[in-house]
Amino acid sequence: MKRLLSAAALVVGLCGLSGWAWAGPEAAPAKGGPDEKVLRYSFRIAETGFDPVQISDLYSRTVAASIFDAPLQWEFLARPFRYRLNTLSEMPTVSADYKTFTFKVKPGIYFAPAPEFKGVKRELVAADYVYSWKRHYDPLWKSTNLYILENFKILGLSELRKELMAAKKPFDYDREVEGIKVLDKYTFQVKTAEPMPRLVEQFTDGSTWGAVAREVIEAHGLKAMEHPVGTGPFMLGQWRRSSRIELVKNPNYREEFYSEEAPAGDALAEAAVAQLKGKRLPLIDRVEIAIIEENQPRWLAFLNGEHDILEEVPAEFATMVLPNNQLAPNLKKQGIQMVRYPRADIAFTYFNMEDPVVGGYEPDKVALRRAISLGVDLETEIRLVRKGQAVPSQGPIAPGTWGFQKDFKSEMSDYDPARAKALLDMAGYVDQNGDGWREQPDGKPLELNIATQPDQLSRQLAELWKKNMNRLGIKTRFTPAKWPENLKSANAGKLQMWGVGWSAGVPDGDTFLALGDGKSKGQANKSRFDLPEFNRLYALQKTLPNGPERMAAMTEAQRLMVAYAPYKLHVHRIFSDLSQPWVIGYHRNVFLRESWKWIDIDLEKRRQALGH
Repeated sequence: MKRLLSAAALVVGLCGLSGWAWAGPEAAPAKGGPDEKVLRYSFRIAETGFDPVQISDLYSRTVAASIFDAPLQWEFLARPFRYRLNTLSEMPTVSADYKTFTFKVKPGIYFAPAPEFKGVKRELVAADYVYSWKRHYDPLWKSTNLYILENFKILGLSELRKELMAAKKPFDYDREVEGIKVLDKYTFQVKTAEPMPRLVEQFTDGSTWGAVAREVIEAHGLKAMEHPVGTGPFMLGQWRRSSRIELVKNPNYREEFYSEEAPAGDALAEAAVAQLKGKRLPLIDRVEIAIIEENQPRWLAFLNGEHDILEEVPAEFATMVLPNNQLAPNLKKQGIQMVRYPRADIAFTYFNMEDPVVGGYEPDKVALRRAISLGVDLETEIRLVRKGQAVPSQGPIAPGTWGFQKDFKSEMSDYDPARAKALLDMAGYVDQNGDGWREQPDGKPLELNIATQPDQLSRQLAELWKKNMNRLGIKTRFTPAKWPENLKSANAGKLQMWGVGWSAGVPDGDTFLALGDGKSKGQANKSRFDLPEFNRLYALQKTLPNGPERMAAMTEAQRLMVAYAPYKLHVHRIFSDLSQPWVIGYHRNVFLRESWKWIDIDLEKRRQALGH
């Protein structure tokens, strides 16, 4: 593969160095020997940190999933999806009533080296999981995933949290509660107030439920985001915030070998298994992640061999890279590999239900949100902005998860400006002063203030939003900020509207219904929607085993979310990833945030392709 000019040089000529990962030679990572296997990668959005209890964004969690270990793990290649043991010696024991769950940690698993361990190898024990999961209840950490544990109704923990908050006392980690306790050095138990048939499969995500060491957290306090120490295959090497992240192989990582099974007919997976079966994990020595917010330099870095993987081909390049959704012949000739997949996700714009303009449950407020939703041209969004790499969503539950129904139809996918205008007129949102723009029923100005980011896709979506709202006579203002800043403001309820995506961590629709759960405000529920009947249905479906009764509750909950419109549900996205010809084993499991340990690099093929 011929490489004439580095992507970095091209970026300087096109747009300066803004967004590029390395500001100068002094920031470049220390290089290993010529045989060191380095996977080079990029994120298009900056990370926020690496403490499992504090993070919620995809990019931070992608890194954290390779540092921290959950008890269970989804198999990398298995289809249909299934989970297996990770740090456990046997599958959890589940009581007949789905209320008691017993976990046995496998002896001989060790944390990565850290100064807090004073030169001694620190073993993973049951108390580490108990401590790690209790941290979500500690108000100090402001866990954005507390709602998951609270929805499981683990006995005693919510009560302990409330008691100590009322007394203005720090959280007491040493107080034993019935709901989660150590039985012996390697065994711990979780008990719930109600049946929780899917509790076990939730604990497959190390980025949220991975074990931390108490002494590390206590040593760093509120700076725990900067000092991740886990038992996973990698550990944090160098980190320049919002610029570059480097992971290095954990020297204490347990003996684990490539044992994946390829689904029948998946040639890419079959080739990986044939080459990698039986090799010790992780297969690479280091991962370098550049934060590159603009798509063009990300694409150029991959095209010129500076990055080994391009995750999510940018929409603006889709017609060039994926004509008719097939890999372009020139790229195929170069040996570039493609993995195309629907992610179990939803892209939406939320309305802050506590905002005086777009929030509220009164008929006129509901009519306003429904009208805005009907005024959004999804067909144009998919065709022009997303370049065909998405399908319209009818409800929040994404394909590939339990609870999704192909025949579920709602007005979320409708584009009907005439009906939207009629709704606005009927609800009193009319042009009262003759300036061409609608006012609120009380005569106050009507203006939407939508948070956005300074990247190209966000700009294109904002332009389309503005055109759509102009047709309805609604003024729209966009306030750009970095993604982590918007996330912080969203969790605090400070944004009126914001467009974002939500992905499932397990193949179940519960996480999408959590977007409307009143107990999840400021966590999953950015809209701060709080409707008693929805909350009842959401709680009910959690206690039911998969079957017709649960499906009926989930479907009715979806209908309520559509009817009250706290979200404009846009699309379920389809992604395509590319990998260089020297990358072995790259694939995609949308329920696994961790994937790097199963990837190998053919160094000789890389040298030949790049001419050095």
